[in-house]
Amino acid sequence: MGGPDLLAILMVVSAVTLLMAGYPVALTLAGVALAFVAIGDLAGVMGTALLGALPQRIFGVMTNEVLLAIPLFVFMGVMLERSRIAEELLEAMGRLFGTLRGGLAVAVVLVGVLLAAAKGIVGATTVTMGLIVLPTMLRHGYDKRLAAGTVVATATLAQIFPPATVLVLLGDQMSNAYQAAQLAQGNFAPQSVTVSDLFAGAMLPAFGLVALYLVFLIGVAIVVPKSSPAIPPDPDAPHGLALLRQVLAVLVAPILLIVAVLGSILGGLATPTEAAAVGAFGATLLAARSDPRAWGFWVAAMAAVLVALRALSAQGPAPREIFDGEIAAALPAALLAVAAVLVIMPVAKVYRAGVLTAVLARTAEVTSMIFLILIGATLFSLVFRGLGGDDLVHRALSDLPGGTAGAVLTVMLAIFLLGFVMDAFEIIFVVVPIVAPALLQLPGVDPVWLAVMIALNLQTSYIHPPLGPTLFFLRGVAPKEITTAHIYVGAIPFVLIQLFALVLLWFVPQLATWLPGVLAGP
Repeated sequence: MGGPDLLAILMVVSAVTLLMAGYPVALTLAGVALAFVAIGDLAGVMGTALLGALPQRIFGVMTNEVLLAIPLFVFMGVMLERSRIAEELLEAMGRLFGTLRGGLAVAVVLVGVLLAAAKGIVGATTVTMGLIVLPTMLRHGYDKRLAAGTVVATATLAQIFPPATVLVLLGDQMSNAYQAAQLAQGNFAPQSVTVSDLFAGAMLPAFGLVALYLVFLIGVAIVVPKSSPAIPPDPDAPHGLALLRQVLAVLVAPILLIVAVLGSILGGLATPTEAAAVGAFGATLLAARSDPRAWGFWVAAMAAVLVALRALSAQGPAPREIFDGEIAAALPAALLAVAAVLVIMPVAKVYRAGVLTAVLARTAEVTSMIFLILIGATLFSLVFRGLGGDDLVHRALSDLPGGTAGAVLTVMLAIFLLGFVMDAFEIIFVVVPIVAPALLQLPGVDPVWLAVMIALNLQTSYIHPPLGPTLFFLRGVAPKEITTAHIYVGAIPFVLIQLFALVLLWFVPQLATWLPGVLAGP
């Protein structure tokens, strides 16, 4: 092993050690990288001229259109967190299923799916459900361990359900890794993998995981009925058609928002960034608590504006063919003014309620953290590759026993263990750029399948005792009667379900690759 290889290994070990010691991620990655540039220069194995490529790389990060979706999705999640959508969903779904044994737990999972698809942020979903769901389950006599485990597992669905922030970042990193792998193999017209591909690839595994959760909860309700009792019917609550209307009224808005965001991405109608903008505004509408008639007016008016603008654009008929004289010249400005008013109305209402400022502050905080880590990771990967670390990783994975399967299994085990001490963002920015190009050069490794495997693996590490981050999120907001032991023991069955889902995805990769292939067409 040569000097550069040894320095590359020491660089990774130093970074992981400092991260485990609790030092800030972004500063640790950048500091270790700069230290090893100096060491490499003194040892004569690498020059400082390598850092000349850093400004261009940072500029590429800041102008990456895909990453622009991050602050918009974060804004959408935080805005929905400030609205009362979770409380309304739980109340309606609890009435619908609660009179059955285990029905409240089933309702919690279904609400968690909607929140995961709408929010995309694990921490926010955990806190919301911990404050709302857990006391409700305990009040109705649910076993403390089952209640805590259900909330923990359901909250982490935000890690795998599109439009999860993790999937957006993972898609960007996987795209870079896939192109690097193809260039290393001599393919100078590389194919690409997009965030949309990852969203499509994660759909079936995510819904499959939800199905496994529901089977487990229903099985527990049958075998141990005392652990998840039925809720006594409330004589004052609506029944029959009245209850159904209430449930539909609560479900329509979030489902429309999810369909608008994911449907436009998966259908190829919008990029993730464009869909995120739609989602951010839709979340603002929900937080504004607009009257349903105002919603209908807004949708109809915006549809009319879009149709008219389409007709006035270069792609449609010439304006003079539709309108005459000065009307044709003034109509675009008038339509844009109408659209501006329609957009400003709910935003102004949220601002007057004092919600918008807090949401923007939280969005800026989370986004700044993500991009600062990304810039530090960019410097780290630049220096690591300058030391020949990418070739070292490729040789190491290629020489592992078991070929491709052995290499992928080793990386998955490493990510699972690192998930105990590193955040998902840290793993995506540090580990994925190092190992993914080498794995994608091995035969039979599909980039979408690999990305979904990593995402599901990270989700498992999020709830694995004793260091899963979601466990600590819930511990901070759980009622006093819920102990740490209750949370840990309750999470174990769901960890086993997650591992089973990982094994299933390993042997049936079509779960991740089928839908992207269908959407891509022949």
